[in-house]
Amino acid sequence: MTDVVFPTVDGIRWSALVQDADTGEVLLSEQPDLVLSTASIGKLFLLHRLLVDVDEGLRSLDEVVTRRPDEMVGASGLWKLMQAESLSVYDLGLLVGAVSDNAATNTLCRVVGIKRVREHSRALGYEHTALNDKVRWPIPPGYPERLSQGNATELVRFVRELADGVGLSSESRDVFLRWLGTGSDTSMVAQPFNFDPPDHFFFDRGAWLWNKTGTLLSVRSDVGMYMSPERRIAYAVTAQWNRGADPRDEVLAAMADIGTLIKQSL
Repeated sequence: MTDVVFPTVDGIRWSALVQDADTGEVLLSEQPDLVLSTASIGKLFLLHRLLVDVDEGLRSLDEVVTRRPDEMVGASGLWKLMQAESLSVYDLGLLVGAVSDNAATNTLCRVVGIKRVREHSRALGYEHTALNDKVRWPIPPGYPERLSQGNATELVRFVRELADGVGLSSESRDVFLRWLGTGSDTSMVAQPFNFDPPDHFFFDRGAWLWNKTGTLLSVRSDVGMYMSPERRIAYAVTAQWNRGADPRDEVLAAMADIGTLIKQSL
Protein backbone atom coordinates (compact mmCIF):
# COMPACT_ATOMS: atom_id res chain seq x y z
CA MET A 1 0.00 0.00 0.00
CA THR A 2 1.32 3.44 -0.93
CA ASP A 3 2.63 5.57 1.93
CA VAL A 4 1.46 9.18 1.76
CA VAL A 5 3.73 11.98 2.93
CA PHE A 6 2.09 15.37 3.45
CA PRO A 7 4.59 18.15 2.63
CA THR A 8 4.53 21.29 4.76
CA VAL A 9 6.82 23.61 2.79
CA ASP A 10 5.55 27.16 2.25
CA GLY A 11 3.05 26.76 5.06
CA ILE A 12 1.02 23.96 3.45
CA ARG A 13 -1.86 22.87 5.67
CA TRP A 14 -3.82 19.73 4.94
CA SER A 15 -7.29 18.45 5.72
CA ALA A 16 -7.73 14.97 4.30
CA LEU A 17 -9.91 11.94 4.89
CA VAL A 18 -10.36 8.74 2.88
CA GLN A 19 -13.09 6.42 4.10
CA ASP A 20 -14.96 3.30 3.05
CA ALA A 21 -18.41 4.68 2.31
CA ASP A 22 -20.20 1.54 3.52
CA THR A 23 -18.21 0.30 6.51
CA GLY A 24 -16.84 3.61 7.74
CA GLU A 25 -13.28 2.24 7.79
CA VAL A 26 -10.78 5.10 7.68
CA LEU A 27 -8.06 4.48 5.10
CA LEU A 28 -6.26 7.80 5.53
CA SER A 29 -6.64 10.78 7.84
CA GLU A 30 -4.66 14.00 8.12
CA GLN A 31 -6.15 16.79 10.25
CA PRO A 32 -9.64 15.99 8.96
CA ASP A 33 -11.30 18.60 11.20
CA LEU A 34 -9.05 21.49 10.12
CA VAL A 35 -11.10 24.16 8.33
CA LEU A 36 -9.44 25.52 5.20
CA SER A 37 -10.39 27.51 2.15
CA THR A 38 -11.88 25.08 -0.37
CA ALA A 39 -12.14 27.36 -3.43
CA SER A 40 -15.06 26.07 -5.55
CA ILE A 41 -16.01 23.04 -3.45
CA GLY A 42 -18.82 24.97 -1.75
CA LYS A 43 -20.65 25.07 -5.09
CA LEU A 44 -21.81 21.57 -4.15
CA PHE A 45 -24.23 23.11 -1.66
CA LEU A 46 -25.61 25.42 -4.35
CA LEU A 47 -26.37 22.44 -6.58
CA HIS A 48 -27.86 20.51 -3.65
CA ARG A 49 -30.18 23.40 -2.68
CA LEU A 50 -31.21 23.76 -6.33
CA LEU A 51 -32.19 20.11 -6.59
CA VAL A 52 -34.07 20.23 -3.28
CA ASP A 53 -36.05 23.12 -4.78
CA VAL A 54 -36.78 20.94 -7.79
CA ASP A 55 -37.96 18.09 -5.54
CA GLU A 56 -40.20 20.50 -3.65
CA GLY A 57 -41.77 21.83 -6.86
CA LEU A 58 -40.29 25.32 -6.43
CA ARG A 59 -38.19 25.16 -9.56
CA SER A 60 -37.92 23.21 -12.80
CA LEU A 61 -34.70 22.05 -14.43
CA ASP A 62 -36.26 23.13 -17.73
CA GLU A 63 -36.59 26.75 -16.58
CA VAL A 64 -34.59 29.07 -18.82
CA VAL A 65 -32.49 31.78 -17.16
CA THR A 66 -30.72 34.74 -18.75
CA ARG A 67 -27.33 35.81 -17.45
CA ARG A 68 -26.66 39.35 -16.29
CA PRO A 69 -23.49 41.33 -17.09
CA ASP A 70 -22.37 41.46 -13.45
CA GLU A 71 -22.53 37.65 -13.26
CA MET A 72 -19.84 37.19 -15.87
CA VAL A 73 -16.47 36.73 -14.21
CA GLY A 74 -13.17 35.30 -15.34
CA ALA A 75 -11.28 32.17 -14.34
CA SER A 76 -13.05 28.81 -14.63
CA GLY A 77 -15.93 28.31 -17.00
CA LEU A 78 -17.18 28.16 -20.55
CA TRP A 79 -20.35 30.24 -20.51
CA LYS A 80 -18.33 33.46 -20.65
CA LEU A 81 -17.13 32.34 -24.10
CA MET A 82 -20.49 31.11 -25.37
CA GLN A 83 -22.90 33.11 -27.53
CA ALA A 84 -26.00 31.84 -25.75
CA GLU A 85 -27.14 34.36 -23.13
CA SER A 86 -29.89 32.09 -21.80
CA LEU A 87 -29.64 28.49 -20.64
CA SER A 88 -31.82 26.02 -18.78
CA VAL A 89 -31.29 25.55 -15.07
CA TYR A 90 -30.21 21.99 -15.88
CA ASP A 91 -27.51 23.23 -18.23
CA LEU A 92 -26.27 25.73 -15.64
CA GLY A 93 -25.91 22.90 -13.11
CA LEU A 94 -24.08 20.85 -15.70
CA LEU A 95 -21.63 23.69 -16.38
CA VAL A 96 -20.91 24.00 -12.66
CA GLY A 97 -20.34 20.26 -12.34
CA ALA A 98 -18.30 19.89 -15.52
CA VAL A 99 -16.05 22.96 -15.46
CA SER A 100 -16.89 24.73 -12.17
CA ASP A 101 -18.34 27.54 -14.30
CA ASN A 102 -18.22 30.84 -12.40
CA ALA A 103 -20.81 32.63 -14.51
CA ALA A 104 -23.25 29.73 -14.18
CA THR A 105 -22.55 29.70 -10.44
CA ASN A 106 -23.33 33.38 -10.10
CA THR A 107 -26.55 33.12 -12.08
CA LEU A 108 -27.68 30.16 -9.99
CA CYS A 109 -26.76 32.06 -6.82
CA ARG A 110 -29.21 34.75 -7.93
CA VAL A 111 -31.90 32.27 -8.91
CA VAL A 112 -31.62 30.09 -5.82
CA GLY A 113 -30.42 32.76 -3.37
CA ILE A 114 -27.01 32.67 -1.73
CA LYS A 115 -28.53 33.26 1.71
CA ARG A 116 -30.76 30.21 1.22
CA VAL A 117 -27.72 28.16 0.22
CA ARG A 118 -25.88 29.14 3.42
CA GLU A 119 -28.95 28.38 5.52
CA HIS A 120 -29.34 25.06 3.72
CA SER A 121 -25.85 23.82 4.57
CA ARG A 122 -26.36 24.75 8.22
CA ALA A 123 -29.75 23.03 8.28
CA LEU A 124 -28.09 19.89 6.95
CA GLY A 125 -25.78 19.97 9.96
CA TYR A 126 -22.61 21.30 8.36
CA GLU A 127 -21.09 23.64 10.92
CA HIS A 128 -17.80 24.43 9.20
CA THR A 129 -18.42 23.76 5.50
CA ALA A 130 -20.32 26.20 3.28
CA LEU A 131 -20.52 28.37 0.19
CA ASN A 132 -20.12 31.92 1.48
CA ASP A 133 -20.87 34.07 -1.55
CA LYS A 134 -21.09 34.21 -5.29
CA VAL A 135 -17.84 34.54 -7.23
CA ARG A 136 -16.50 38.10 -7.07
CA TRP A 137 -13.23 39.46 -8.40
CA PRO A 138 -11.82 41.61 -7.11
CA ILE A 139 -13.52 40.99 -3.76
CA PRO A 140 -14.99 44.28 -2.49
CA PRO A 141 -14.46 45.32 1.14
CA GLY A 142 -16.99 43.79 3.50
CA TYR A 143 -17.56 40.59 1.47
CA PRO A 144 -16.29 37.13 2.47
CA GLU A 145 -12.64 36.59 1.59
CA ARG A 146 -13.24 32.88 1.09
CA LEU A 147 -15.64 31.74 -1.61
CA SER A 148 -16.09 28.59 0.46
CA GLN A 149 -14.44 26.74 3.29
CA GLY A 150 -14.72 23.37 4.95
CA ASN A 151 -12.99 20.37 6.44
CA ALA A 152 -12.50 16.83 5.25
CA THR A 153 -14.71 15.26 7.90
CA GLU A 154 -17.79 17.17 6.79
CA LEU A 155 -17.00 16.89 3.08
CA VAL A 156 -16.66 13.10 3.26
CA ARG A 157 -19.97 13.01 5.09
CA PHE A 158 -21.50 15.04 2.25
CA VAL A 159 -20.07 12.64 -0.34
CA ARG A 160 -21.38 9.58 1.48
CA GLU A 161 -24.84 11.06 1.97
CA LEU A 162 -25.04 12.21 -1.65
CA ALA A 163 -24.08 8.74 -2.84
CA ASP A 164 -26.89 7.28 -0.72
CA GLY A 165 -29.40 9.91 -1.85
CA VAL A 166 -29.94 11.44 1.58
CA GLY A 167 -32.18 14.49 1.28
CA LEU A 168 -32.86 14.13 -2.44
CA SER A 169 -35.23 12.15 -4.61
CA SER A 170 -33.64 9.34 -6.57
CA GLU A 171 -34.10 11.37 -9.75
CA SER A 172 -32.35 14.44 -8.33
CA ARG A 173 -29.56 12.32 -6.89
CA ASP A 174 -28.96 10.81 -10.32
CA VAL A 175 -28.89 14.28 -11.91
CA PHE A 176 -26.39 15.51 -9.31
CA LEU A 177 -24.06 12.56 -9.79
CA ARG A 178 -24.29 12.87 -13.56
CA TRP A 179 -23.26 16.53 -13.31
CA LEU A 180 -20.27 15.59 -11.16
CA GLY A 181 -19.43 12.63 -13.38
CA THR A 182 -18.62 15.07 -16.18
CA GLY A 183 -16.12 16.97 -14.03
CA SER A 184 -13.20 17.67 -16.35
CA ASP A 185 -10.52 18.22 -13.71
CA THR A 186 -8.70 14.98 -12.88
CA SER A 187 -5.42 16.72 -12.01
CA MET A 188 -5.54 16.08 -8.27
CA VAL A 189 -6.53 12.91 -6.38
CA ALA A 190 -7.83 11.37 -9.62
CA GLN A 191 -4.46 11.56 -11.42
CA PRO A 192 -3.57 7.85 -11.07
CA PHE A 193 -7.01 6.68 -12.16
CA ASN A 194 -6.19 7.63 -15.78
CA PHE A 195 -9.83 8.20 -16.64
CA ASP A 196 -11.16 10.24 -19.54
CA PRO A 197 -11.22 13.74 -17.99
CA PRO A 198 -14.42 14.98 -19.72
CA ASP A 199 -16.49 11.93 -18.73
CA HIS A 200 -15.74 9.30 -16.11
CA PHE A 201 -19.30 8.46 -15.09
CA PHE A 202 -19.17 4.85 -16.22
CA PHE A 203 -17.11 1.77 -15.47
CA ASP A 204 -13.61 1.95 -16.94
CA ARG A 205 -11.03 -0.61 -15.83
CA GLY A 206 -13.59 -1.88 -13.39
CA ALA A 207 -14.14 1.42 -11.57
CA TRP A 208 -15.77 4.80 -11.94
CA LEU A 209 -15.55 8.26 -10.39
CA TRP A 210 -17.52 11.37 -9.64
CA ASN A 211 -15.85 14.36 -8.05
CA LYS A 212 -15.63 18.15 -7.63
CA THR A 213 -12.42 20.15 -7.44
CA GLY A 214 -11.51 23.63 -6.31
CA THR A 215 -8.52 25.70 -7.39
CA LEU A 216 -7.02 28.99 -6.24
CA LEU A 217 -3.44 30.26 -6.38
CA SER A 218 -2.99 28.99 -2.81
CA VAL A 219 -5.54 26.13 -2.71
CA ARG A 220 -6.10 22.72 -4.25
CA SER A 221 -9.15 20.73 -3.14
CA ASP A 222 -10.76 17.54 -4.44
CA VAL A 223 -13.73 15.61 -3.06
CA GLY A 224 -15.58 12.67 -4.53
CA MET A 225 -16.15 8.93 -4.69
CA TYR A 226 -14.18 6.21 -6.46
CA MET A 227 -15.98 2.89 -6.68
CA SER A 228 -16.00 -0.62 -8.03
CA PRO A 229 -18.86 -3.15 -7.91
CA GLU A 230 -17.46 -4.33 -4.57
CA ARG A 231 -16.39 -1.16 -2.76
CA ARG A 232 -17.07 2.57 -2.55
CA ILE A 233 -14.34 4.92 -1.34
CA ALA A 234 -15.27 8.49 -0.33
CA TYR A 235 -12.52 11.08 -0.10
CA ALA A 236 -11.91 14.76 0.60
CA VAL A 237 -8.47 16.32 0.31
CA THR A 238 -7.65 20.02 0.66
CA ALA A 239 -4.28 21.75 0.73
CA GLN A 240 -3.83 25.45 1.43
CA TRP A 241 -0.50 27.30 1.55
CA ASN A 242 0.93 30.76 2.08
CA ARG A 243 -0.03 33.41 -0.44
CA GLY A 244 2.78 34.23 -2.82
CA ALA A 245 4.29 30.75 -2.53
CA ASP A 246 3.90 28.05 -5.17
CA PRO A 247 4.35 24.52 -3.83
CA ARG A 248 1.75 23.11 -6.20
CA ASP A 249 4.13 20.45 -7.54
CA GLU A 250 4.59 19.04 -4.05
CA VAL A 251 0.86 19.29 -3.33
CA LEU A 252 -0.19 17.58 -6.54
CA ALA A 253 2.39 14.82 -6.04
CA ALA A 254 0.96 14.09 -2.58
CA MET A 255 -2.57 14.16 -3.97
CA ALA A 256 -1.53 11.65 -6.62
CA ASP A 257 -0.17 9.39 -3.87
CA ILE A 258 -3.55 9.58 -2.14
CA GLY A 259 -5.21 8.63 -5.42
CA THR A 260 -2.88 5.66 -5.74
CA LEU A 261 -3.75 4.57 -2.21
CA ILE A 262 -7.46 4.77 -3.05
CA LYS A 263 -6.93 2.84 -6.29
CA GLN A 264 -5.06 0.12 -4.45
CA SER A 265 -7.87 -0.14 -1.89
CA LEU A 266 -10.48 -1.39 -4.36
